[in-house]
Amino acid sequence: MAGGEGTRLRPLTSNQPKPMVPIVGRPCMEHIVGLLREHGFNEIIVTAAFMPQAIRSYFGDGESHGVEIRYSVEESPAGTAGSVRLAADELDGTFLVISGDALCDVDLSELVRFHRERQACVTIGLKSVDNPLEFGIVVTDEKGRVERFLEKPSWGQVFSDTINTGIYVLEPEVLRHVPIDRPYDFSRELFPLLLEMGRPLYGLALEGYWQDIGNLDQFSQANFDVLDERVRVTIPGMRLRGNIWLGDGVELEEIERVEGPAFIGNHCRISADARVGPYAVLGNGVTLREHAVVTRSIIDARTYVGRSALVEGAIIGRSCDVRSHARVQEGAAVGDECTLGRESVVMPGVRIYPFKEVEAGTLVDRNLIWEARAASRLRGGAAVTGLVNVDLTPEIALRLGMALGTALDRGTTVVASRAPQPACRLLKRALIAGIISAGIHVEDLRVMPAAVNRHALKTARPSAGVHVRPSSSDPEAVQIQIFEPPGIELTPELEKEIDKHFSRQEFRRASFADLGELTYPSRAAESYAADLLLTLDVERIRSRRFRIAVDYCHSSASLILPLILGELGVEAISVHAHVAGRGAIAAAVDARDDSLQQAKRLVAALGADLGVAMDQAAERLYLVDEQANEVPVEQALLLFVSLLGSDGARGSVALPVTTTNLAEQLLDGTGLTVRRTQASLAALTRASTVEGTVLAGAATGGFVFPGFLPAYDAVASLANLLELLAPVARPLSELVAGLPRPTVIHRELRCPWALKGTVMRVLTERLKDRRTDLLDGIKVFDERGWAQVIPDASEPIVHLYAEGDTEVEAERLGAELRGMVEEVLAGEEHPAARAEPSSRG
Repeated sequence: MAGGEGTRLRPLTSNQPKPMVPIVGRPCMEHIVGLLREHGFNEIIVTAAFMPQAIRSYFGDGESHGVEIRYSVEESPAGTAGSVRLAADELDGTFLVISGDALCDVDLSELVRFHRERQACVTIGLKSVDNPLEFGIVVTDEKGRVERFLEKPSWGQVFSDTINTGIYVLEPEVLRHVPIDRPYDFSRELFPLLLEMGRPLYGLALEGYWQDIGNLDQFSQANFDVLDERVRVTIPGMRLRGNIWLGDGVELEEIERVEGPAFIGNHCRISADARVGPYAVLGNGVTLREHAVVTRSIIDARTYVGRSALVEGAIIGRSCDVRSHARVQEGAAVGDECTLGRESVVMPGVRIYPFKEVEAGTLVDRNLIWEARAASRLRGGAAVTGLVNVDLTPEIALRLGMALGTALDRGTTVVASRAPQPACRLLKRALIAGIISAGIHVEDLRVMPAAVNRHALKTARPSAGVHVRPSSSDPEAVQIQIFEPPGIELTPELEKEIDKHFSRQEFRRASFADLGELTYPSRAAESYAADLLLTLDVERIRSRRFRIAVDYCHSSASLILPLILGELGVEAISVHAHVAGRGAIAAAVDARDDSLQQAKRLVAALGADLGVAMDQAAERLYLVDEQANEVPVEQALLLFVSLLGSDGARGSVALPVTTTNLAEQLLDGTGLTVRRTQASLAALTRASTVEGTVLAGAATGGFVFPGFLPAYDAVASLANLLELLAPVARPLSELVAGLPRPTVIHRELRCPWALKGTVMRVLTERLKDRRTDLLDGIKVFDERGWAQVIPDASEPIVHLYAEGDTEVEAERLGAELRGMVEEVLAGEEHPAARAEPSSRG
């Protein structure tokens, strides 16, 4: 009997049938099949209803389990007896009925022998239990003949503790009494009818173990009982130290880090210093990172548990992502494919249904069923970032491609490109497959900087661009970027449309004749280079005869920059060019410091006019002067601003609201003005498209020259820098020395999600009589300078910025604002804050 939905077992049974829930590495029903085979039952009919394909795909015809299995699937609810009645044509003799979702090791042969000795038409397996309320009570006489039934009584109706286990031996003729036009139940209808008719119904009290797996507590107990060997089942794997079982291919450095009883399934990876505590059950392919702890918990297959995470007395489903320092507490249950963000806390007894996402730092104290933001939604705005094959898998990339294709008009074109790493190739190919399936054409640039992709959007006017690259913040993560014409970040309007299709999985699926086409443009790099050269004063740069050192940081900019520097007459000595294939893996994702050191050495050895280092995405540019000194990114931004002002440029410069006010001082009396934007890349690039904008930049090494492309582009930034430096006779070090030095400081402060709004409200009230700017967060001014607080959009923190005449004054301004925020968090301004539980592990 395998038709159970298991509603009380949710979220474990939200997307799998109840008989498939795992008991120490195997579905419950597999243990039952093993018991049947042990007692000589080699022909098995499985009655299925809810998600029958999950059972059929796992067990097949039964050959691999040493039995013959056939299936009978209910098209509509038929009840327990009705479902067996559907298979009546295959039942020509005495047969056994047993539940696929109740774990047991009882003597089935003895039950059949008793049935035949009594010449019964029905024999019911009975068991004494402590709490009979959830089961049907059966009373028998001294010979075992059934005298009375009562299905799921109240305590006032309990007259016995002997319950019906759902294990029956039946003669086929009893099925003639089962109607075929409505649901019909064994214990509530058929057996009382046969008892009333005087037919021989018997019950036998069974010895051994029997546990119905009807709720989460019973599920956990069944797993723990297997580890304690209270039930006779076969535990897969090798047995060590008496009560520890290890599957095949387990990566475990120290067995001392495992305390039995415990089960670790095939191909699990237990990192150094992770700990597997008593009664831990880890399904196949589970990963525990450094200092993670799992105890008294069941974790299903392919789940990732991050560094210093704690899972204690909980249940976690398949393919979940538990991030670093997260805590899952006693009695909590997390469904399949959920993401628990860094430092999140799942409180005792909470249920999180499948495909949900708990954001970083969140404290979850109630069930997440419908209202929570799902992990299957598009995350990160214009970019989707995740660990490769953990939360950013080929399946997710495929769905994202289908969602993007569905959001675009049929027959339009998307430009695709990637960084050189194999992980980027993997995800880009999945993206392309999804886009094409929606009837959208794809032009694949293969390995190219994102800037070349954006350039194609500006010149050829496709509908969108996608670029896959390593994350700049996590060496194990990959980022999928989506662009819109003319090369800007994804707009909120298209993001919402993609998000809608992605979360609902409502995709346009093109017919055989209407699938998109995949092409490979041959001269994208040359087109980019030619158009960039058209925006430059080539002769001015040639006349200066620059000699520069370049560290590419293994980026694909090495495919582009030589085409431009050759035309500009620039002598360039370069290192760490793009490498193809698996060699690209060796490049560190965030290698800024290494690249800068290499650029310094090259400048010193070659006597170069300057040196540059790029990030691996070829978006940000870092400078080294002719004396082999690094130019701080804040100074580099002011250098660009100053050079543009002195070169006679007219228009505006777009800068984030958090950058130094010295830019305004530098441009005073020139033809340029400063226009402030919100402190996000999307806001900055959108501002760069405003007419009259000649530069947009931030103190991160990122610069936008909108006359060519409205995006960060290290190659274009270097070319424009050379043009600005060409008519200036002074060396770079002297230019930088003549710039004022910014004193902007930046700090981060932990702030629970629930208090972010409170912090901003209270600060607004307290600062209402002072001069403030509310463009992004709250920025307050006085005669000493300014200070600013901005809530983070994706982490449980707030950002604090300040600038004064000196660094000491800036620190003082920042400390004053920090003190106000900490007062709010401590509850001095908002009493409810005192009751706010900590969301940190």
